[in-house]
Amino acid sequence: MIRPIDQFYIDQQEPVQSVFLALRAYIPSLHPDITEEWRYRLPFFYYKGKMLCYLWKDKKTQIPYIGIVKGNQIEHPALHQGDRKRMKVLYLNPNEDLPITTIETVLTEAIKLYK
Repeated sequence: MIRPIDQFYIDQQEPVQSVFLALRAYIPSLHPDITEEWRYRLPFFYYKGKMLCYLWKDKKTQIPYIGIVKGNQIEHPALHQGDRKRMKVLYLNPNEDLPITTIETVLTEAIKLYK
């Protein structure tokens, strides 16, 4: 039986699927205390048991993004708050290489908020 979190990745269309699978492998590599969990029908990444970020895509444009749970406490030009009060998102162009440096910078800042 396939777990719901695995089915989530299987159900994504290319090129979004490749982006999400790359992030699934990359995000936990940033710190040994980052774990992946299935919450709210989304893949969430936790740092020491606390919500760090999640993967999703814009409903209208289908552009994938990383949602940063405490994003409102991080200032970075690549983060967008929109109508969200607490979270900010990092949009990812699925037709380009992932901005690894930006992702690492933002998630490192997010991890610092939990220390």
